[in-house]
Amino acid sequence: MRIGSALAFLLLLAGCGRIIPEAAPPVASLPAPGQPAPSAAPAPPSAPAFAGSTAIEMGAFALTPLLLNSVSASDAAADLDAFLLSCPVAMRREDTSGLTRPSDWAEPCREAKSWPRARAAQFFATQFTPVRVGDGRAFATGYFEPQIKGSRTRRSSTDVPVYGVPADLERCWRDDIPAVERTGRPPLSRRTGDGRCVAHYTRAEIEAGALDGSAPVIAYASDAIEFFFLQIQGSGRLITDNGEVIRIGYAGQNGHAYTGIGGVMRERGLLGDGPGQYSGSMQGIIQYLRENPRDGADLMRLNESWVFFRVLDGEGPLGSIGVPVRARNAVAVDPKFVPYGAPVFLDLDRDVADGLWIAQDTGGAIKGANRFDTFWGAGDQARTIAGGMSGRGEAFILLPKVSAARLTSAPR
Repeated sequence: MRIGSALAFLLLLAGCGRIIPEAAPPVASLPAPGQPAPSAAPAPPSAPAFAGSTAIEMGAFALTPLLLNSVSASDAAADLDAFLLSCPVAMRREDTSGLTRPSDWAEPCREAKSWPRARAAQFFATQFTPVRVGDGRAFATGYFEPQIKGSRTRRSSTDVPVYGVPADLERCWRDDIPAVERTGRPPLSRRTGDGRCVAHYTRAEIEAGALDGSAPVIAYASDAIEFFFLQIQGSGRLITDNGEVIRIGYAGQNGHAYTGIGGVMRERGLLGDGPGQYSGSMQGIIQYLRENPRDGADLMRLNESWVFFRVLDGEGPLGSIGVPVRARNAVAVDPKFVPYGAPVFLDLDRDVADGLWIAQDTGGAIKGANRFDTFWGAGDQARTIAGGMSGRGEAFILLPKVSAARLTSAPR
């Protein structure tokens, strides 16, 4: 899981609220591959609803021609491989959106194993029914896997420890939480030596050494600002002076809420186009932090959230469902609205993000229907694309046909 899970500067600017779009009338069923979409069918009294409390509409939406004509064979083949990677999770995990059941994925997952990769676009066009959640109006950002300088051992007093999960981190109900508010899972907290459950250490306390001796140190980051952004992304690579790559991924969090420092900077008049102001981009925020080290450090401490990591072996980074996310294939979603493993088709005003994605991740800022965060991999190009990704347009969720048939026949 990525705590930040959206492109860094947008997360720094503000959080994302829950989106509950208005219901829209359903349209006709999916046409045969290559055939034009039929006209919309008359709307029933009300559209079917699901666990996300948002109406859905099912139908063609002229999506089949888009799939067949706008998705390249190589891209579709990579998407098919990514979909197949998610199948074991989709077939065993409860879908919190209520749109699918684990057994619904058996047939498309079985077909995916032997489907010719040269005709991968046809797989998505024929094995699924497109669904639009609410009005389908999408907002997509981007994230990437940062690469920053690091080392196995501390070489400077300014090096930042990359902590593993502390031994005292657990979910428990603290005395400061009233009984009436104790619903769902207890918050991430800290168990003291005398058995009390208290809030875990904040970012400021951790920076002051609160975890020394109580949490494993798996590496050191050479730059506190770069590591701050890596924590927002939730995973990344530490590159040592001798060229060793230490890949780290999200392992836990201290239980404190995320605060976007960009929003604070904007409230304080530090960001904008006026004299003495800094650009609201990630680059502008970093410039301010570097040019104002003392105030910048205080600003970063306003974000009390701290992420704990683990070393990743093999392909990575891992998404929230535990499978490796791949550049230009994985997208983070709100699982209350989009089933994990589901193909997602985006048609945005940022053409670079158009096409198929596979729902394999989530994050703290990815909330509500039609809110997506696209993954672009590692390196300078990935950082540039993700850092500038802010696209709006349409989104379609591709559901197994048996899921769509059940939703269509459900009482309305």
